[in-house]
Amino acid sequence: MATLLPAIGSCLSRMTSGEKRFATLLEEKLEDDYLCWYDVSIGERTQHPDFIVFHPGRGLLVLEVKDWKLETIHSMDKQQATILTDRGLKHVLSPLEQARQYMFAVTNKLERDPQLVWPSGSLKGKPFFPYGHGVVLTNISRKQFDDAELGNVLPSHLVICKDEMTKSVECEEFQQRFWSMFPIKFKMQLSLPQIDRVRWHMFPEIRISAQQELFDEVDGQKVTEIPDILRVMDLQQEQLARSMGDGHRIIHGVAGSGKTLILGYRAEVLANVCQRPILILCYNKTLATKLASVMETKGLQDKVHVVNFHAWCSRQLDAYHVGKPPRNTDLNVF
Repeated sequence: MATLLPAIGSCLSRMTSGEKRFATLLEEKLEDDYLCWYDVSIGERTQHPDFIVFHPGRGLLVLEVKDWKLETIHSMDKQQATILTDRGLKHVLSPLEQARQYMFAVTNKLERDPQLVWPSGSLKGKPFFPYGHGVVLTNISRKQFDDAELGNVLPSHLVICKDEMTKSVECEEFQQRFWSMFPIKFKMQLSLPQIDRVRWHMFPEIRISAQQELFDEVDGQKVTEIPDILRVMDLQQEQLARSMGDGHRIIHGVAGSGKTLILGYRAEVLANVCQRPILILCYNKTLATKLASVMETKGLQDKVHVVNFHAWCSRQLDAYHVGKPPRNTDLNVF
């Protein structure tokens, strides 16, 4: 079973019906060493491809999923599409062009790292693993696709159709659809450190400083030299952080298991989507100071307020003009 990030149960509410079916198939039809991300932003930009599929021995794919029916498509060329919506005709990017732009956003980041590119030859400076992009049409069959001659603007080998993503499809046949999307294929096998380097570049929010400190991130836009050793959340930590959803959550774990990493990630995500300020209360003064420094580094100090619990209590007493208890008071009365 492939690893889907975030966990499918936490993102069903924001998936289209076609995305739900496709995500379920990814988990069921792909092997354990496949990593799949759904609707996760790339780098520092607000680009959210529908799915990123990554395999250490196959390569990386960016996929756009469209629930369009044949009658939804009014017209389409290789760059643009005009679709029929409830509000009339709408002009959008071609789904393949959309996926291509996302793919180049990823590879442009990877090409900055000498340890992830070919050092010489015709592919010098390009990522040393296959990469590609494609489209999933969840409501258009292959026959409809061919009859409508959509292959003139969406090459057929870059498209997965409705009848090619059923529960009855064989795993090998389903995976072959992915493999045919790579323009260049060659044998390779990324190591775990190389996989983590790819994740480090694609998702800055999961980075951990190489100096063994939890949140001394190297901002992707400011770094002038990429460290030789890169540290990121492990996959379990990343999946938990991305899958928390809304509401109250309690995270249990032994010391060093990544609870503070997930707390910082959660605060950053909330700060970017909420209008109200975020409050982090820490019992530990040192941790509060550290987290506050991190939020300031990210430019979130006005959105995320980090204080230790007793300092926060003191501020509340001052704010509401409540007298503080004298220092020599018997604390047991409280």
